[in-house]
Amino acid sequence: MASMPPATTIGSREISDAIEKMADAIALAHRETKKLGILGLADGGIALSRRLADRVAKKLGREVPCGVIDISFHRDDISTNPIPKASNPTSIPFDIEEATVILADDVLSTGRSLRAAINEIFDQGRPARLQSATLFDRGGRLLPLRADFAGFVEEVPASRKVDVRLSGDEPSADEIRIAEL
Repeated sequence: MASMPPATTIGSREISDAIEKMADAIALAHRETKKLGILGLADGGIALSRRLADRVAKKLGREVPCGVIDISFHRDDISTNPIPKASNPTSIPFDIEEATVILADDVLSTGRSLRAAINEIFDQGRPARLQSATLFDRGGRLLPLRADFAGFVEEVPASRKVDVRLSGDEPSADEIRIAEL
């Protein structure tokens, strides 16, 4: 059996290309969607949601509002992982009633964060449709959830960590690193 390398790094160029392909797919799927918004899961999905909203807006020739969804109070592990002191509160700059909302996050694994985001969304209102966009789908789902739009899809064993770094100011510093825990 072949062993995995000690660490794998995906660089900024590949990440930029993956985000562009995701934006292409979102724009194609939502040409006719009247109410479309993108919400980044705090904290890992914020930079991705902003980039996707900007690129999709350019492709569609119209504004695509972007906000933040804080899942802290909906986590199922809140008793063992307390809420961090510094968090980005939920901020939805559009009416989610009857809107198509895309939830963006950096890594999709078990599906628990996505489940928590869905619960938070329904605390805020009732969208017409929810979809998910993730930069890196590592597999390992424990819940029946999936990414509608994914940049990278690779089954990564639980013994390895996927660390995504998307720089808000300097995309050339972006990287995804897969390494032993």
